Amino acid sequence: MQNSILIIEDDDSIRDILLYSLKNEGYTVSEASNGTDGLELVKYNKFDLIILDLMLPDISGFDICKKISIEYKIPIIMLTARNDIVDKVLGLELGADDYITKPFDIREVLARVKVSLRRIEKMKEITDKDENTIRLKNNIIIFKDRHEVFKDNEMIKLKPKEYDLLLILSENRNIVFSRDKLLEKVWGFDFEGESRTVDVHVQRVRKKLDDHKENSIIETVFGVGYKML
Repeated sequence: MQNSILIIEDDDSIRDILLYSLKNEGYTVSEASNGTDGLELVKYNKFDLIILDLMLPDISGFDICKKISIEYKIPIIMLTARNDIVDKVLGLELGADDYITKPFDIREVLARVKVSLRRIEKMKEITDKDENTIRLKNNIIIFKDRHEVFKDNEMIKLKPKEYDLLLILSENRNIVFSRDKLLEKVWGFDFEGESRTVDVHVQRVRKKLDDHKENSIIETVFGVGYKML
């Protein structure tokens, strides 16, 4: 099955060479000359990778990168005309997987594309083959048999009750748990604690695993409790 790639780039000559070279490598390629059209394509199509120019005429590439990373979790390779470390760091913090500085050698772009796609395929294989693996948004993976949690391929240290809380919610997605029910399941029937204990542990898990406050891994259902989507 061919990988599908979206190019969001306003420079016609750069977009054309990327389009030609990627198609020549066997990829299915779509293109957009501005951010608005690019986001529209993302909304209605499934892409395996996006090559995104940071300097677009209508929407900042940083804003597009943030939106795509939050809502769609598609790997992004940034194109930047400035060799500015601040731009690169900001882009990576907003969710980009890699960056390339213009002018570039097309061979480097093709190599970076292959590496990004290969990394994504490996992560999918791990998830698909291992029934003890749970994959969540924000690029989070739980390895149940090892009691380990990874985010962006880095191990996140959770305390035992934080892990138990995360596991209960992740195994019962879209089910709302009251604080009392979580106290029962995570701490046991005889735990003499208050529901505030649950709130504190939820906050700790969010702090360690969330990318953005508005895109929390654990959703608060006001007046009821918590759930995971």
